[in-house]
Amino acid sequence: MDLRNVETQITRFIKEYFEKTSSEGVVLGLSGGIDSCTVAALSAKAIGGRRVLGLMLPERETYHEEDIKHAQAIIAKFKLKSQLCDITSILEAFYGAIPVFEISEKVSKGNIKARTRMIYIYYYANKLNLLVCGSSDKSETMMGYFTKWGDVAADIYPIMDLYKTQVRKLAKHAGVPEEIIMKPPSPSLWPGQTAERELGIKYETLDLVLYGLEHFMTVKEIAEQLVLEEEFVNGIKLKWLSAEHKRRMLLTTKLAYRTVGADFRLRRG
Repeated sequence: MDLRNVETQITRFIKEYFEKTSSEGVVLGLSGGIDSCTVAALSAKAIGGRRVLGLMLPERETYHEEDIKHAQAIIAKFKLKSQLCDITSILEAFYGAIPVFEISEKVSKGNIKARTRMIYIYYYANKLNLLVCGSSDKSETMMGYFTKWGDVAADIYPIMDLYKTQVRKLAKHAGVPEEIIMKPPSPSLWPGQTAERELGIKYETLDLVLYGLEHFMTVKEIAEQLVLEEEFVNGIKLKWLSAEHKRRMLLTTKLAYRTVGADFRLRRG
């Protein structure tokens, strides 16, 4: 991967959409993890740090001082604007307002956190005329490892076509500190959560499997090359396919000549 070329393409992409939409800048949730820190760095390189707003949105249950420290390191290094909002009180009020809410519902509760962060981010986007920059990478997008209408909600997705292992290389090239790059990724939806533990596989292996699927290799071919069980590789393939509804938000049945979200293409210029 030509890191210089990739960085140029991504920063050009951000700048073009920033200019095309007549926005005042971009906003993103800055968790202190590798994906959001990399997107923040690239956004600053594209349009200048003072046009980038990083929102730190911690809550009591998953709070880690290290994450805030890492986010602040990126803010300082790339001279970003920032805002810290503790969302604990909003979450607790929301939980209390749902008649059937159960504190033990880990996934449903975690999704509420992701969607609450989305509401905060889009509030600032609307108020300040900012584009929302998503931080989803290709590995997590293919696996459907995100909250629908939550952390995946954004206007542009600068690193969505890069696997996690590629993001790590780009992060280093872009100047993201090593301690952030090497930190175990986590969506921070419940205590002790890590992405690799939940996915059941290291990104180094997952990305190779997904790369094979992307390039039309069979499950058997991938399993043989990576010395993995076919059943395991097939399980990854099934997760990828079953998450299609999360990647295509505007699903409908075709009834007209051109269908929004399917074959409705707009002319450029």
